Amino acid sequence: MFEQLHNFLSTTPFTDYRIILLLVGCGTFVGFINTMAGMATAISYGLFMMMGLPINVANGTTRVGVLLQFITTSVIFKKKGFLDMKTGWKVGIPVGCGAIFGALLAAILEVKVIEIVMAVLLPIMSILLFVDRKKIALKRASEESGFKPSISDFWIFLIFTAIGVYGGFTHSGVGLLIMFGSFFFLGLDMIRSNAIKQFAVTVYTPLALAIFIIYGQVHWGIALIYAVGNIIGGIAGSYASIKGGEKFIKIFVTIIIITMSTLLIIKQLHK
Repeated sequence: MFEQLHNFLSTTPFTDYRIILLLVGCGTFVGFINTMAGMATAISYGLFMMMGLPINVANGTTRVGVLLQFITTSVIFKKKGFLDMKTGWKVGIPVGCGAIFGALLAAILEVKVIEIVMAVLLPIMSILLFVDRKKIALKRASEESGFKPSISDFWIFLIFTAIGVYGGFTHSGVGLLIMFGSFFFLGLDMIRSNAIKQFAVTVYTPLALAIFIIYGQVHWGIALIYAVGNIIGGIAGSYASIKGGEKFIKIFVTIIIITMSTLLIIKQLHK
């Protein structure tokens, strides 16, 4: 069945209405999940590779929809009062700097290396979910008199730069890292951390996308159709995130990480 689907997607022109519906539908689903939590870009990679794109081109192609989606969601979070632009730039700048280096690595490394790195990093990221972040933050605050999380600390700047390297390399999961970083080091709640994620991705994605364009690793036909779904899903995810509140986001993130990690393990076991 998988082979038949692969043959259909790789041989049927994407102007076929069934392919268009599939791209928009999948893009909407991925856009919703990525706005709420993250890691759904792995679905985009899988779909694009089934359509015949190598992983590096699939990686570059996803960035078009990501950019348009997160521009849209950033505007929504800003209008609703959850996005502080000053904090957004303090996170976005180091993430953007790291993304340039990460995208260069993704553009020049062998496809197999990219797949192995993704297979290793995604399960490791799921461990972060089970850390009591609020307890750690409160403990640190009580131990350090007058402590106030600040991105101005050089080591925190380096952490967000490292997150940017990962985001430039692969978009899958970077949103969760930005959210966790904002929660841990900036003392933001999950809704505002999510808003910072939207803006930081908007800042770094054009830099990463430019690298993939230079290396000819963007399929524009697929990218633009898929982006329509990303925008629709992003709008729905933004309002669901704001209306659902912090608890809803935490539950949603938990479900996504467990699901994606399980699917990844099953995939590796079948190889």
